[in-house]
Amino acid sequence: MNYHNEFLEHVNEEDVLGGFWPGIQLYYPPVKYSPKDSEYETMEQAVARIRRHAHNCAAHTLLFDLEDGCRQKEMSRELLRSELPKFPERKFQIALRINPFRTEEYEKDLEMIRDVAEYIDVIVLAKAGEMYGAAEIRDLSAWLVGVNPNIEIQPIIEHPRSLKLAPELMQFSTVKHVVFGIHDFSKAMAIHLTPEGWIDELKTYLRNLLLEARIAGKGVIGGVEVLINETPMPETNIEPHDVRRWLDLHGDHESHVVHRHATVEAQMGLTGKQVIHPYHIHLCKVAFTPSPMIIQRNIAMLKAAIEADALLGGAIKFEGEMLDPPMFGKSLQTLLRAYALKSLNEQDKQFAMDVLKLLPIHVIRENWPYGRI
Repeated sequence: MNYHNEFLEHVNEEDVLGGFWPGIQLYYPPVKYSPKDSEYETMEQAVARIRRHAHNCAAHTLLFDLEDGCRQKEMSRELLRSELPKFPERKFQIALRINPFRTEEYEKDLEMIRDVAEYIDVIVLAKAGEMYGAAEIRDLSAWLVGVNPNIEIQPIIEHPRSLKLAPELMQFSTVKHVVFGIHDFSKAMAIHLTPEGWIDELKTYLRNLLLEARIAGKGVIGGVEVLINETPMPETNIEPHDVRRWLDLHGDHESHVVHRHATVEAQMGLTGKQVIHPYHIHLCKVAFTPSPMIIQRNIAMLKAAIEADALLGGAIKFEGEMLDPPMFGKSLQTLLRAYALKSLNEQDKQFAMDVLKLLPIHVIRENWPYGRI
């Protein structure tokens, strides 16, 4: 145990915890169509919107879409070349969804990325693996070595062929998370999705992807909602009882559906979720992120296990429940999940690291496969 403690003392924190998760990813159209005006924005309007809204993004990841959701591709690339270097200090990641591998638009996307690579954290690859298999990720990863080796790749699984190849797509170190592209996937399977029921309608395939990702130590980013709620939930509501009360009193049908889906995805262990509207962000954040009250309860549970010397074997009674090591592992997962979603303070993070030092390496890997130890 002493050797283990000494080993963890000298291991990089990211090697143990695996860094931050993509969390809630907000799709952001670089150049937007205005139904009211029946025309696309001018460059001046797009710049003003990006500075007014994108600079203050409340999501974990700001995702610029250059693929299906983008009609004005050349203008959008010009906008990003100009504006990405002008972002102020930010707490969120910047991601780009680029066009399918080796298409003409893909090559143009790479030219733009080369120009502003230092301002990009993630490349989201559309239609990943459908044409050339895992070679797509291999070649893009090799290209990134000479551009910005810190950029991650998030392949979108949008076809049964990609799902079958998922283990191969996830073998590269540049891939830490994959995206489940529900709408293209359902189209390829000829499955008619409903806005309210898509999780049940695609659950078999989502579970298959989660199984492969867990084995590979990778994360899965969940599906995009199409229902847009009319009223945003206040960001002061973070505890489960406050969220339930707001939904009961003020939440419309769309709010209930989006929050319910996000809750199910979080319970299934997904590491992120893509959204298309700012009103989705907090609804999904509170579903994915352990609240302060939940964090403190799990800390108390772990402290009780440590005090009873039951962390690796034994059982304790805690608040009317009989708990044993698998439950302690889930408590630790809750703390590490909060860390990965940037909601764990420094003191509680240190406590989690102290708990990890009490566990053998194989137990750490069982509880948290996302690191590199």
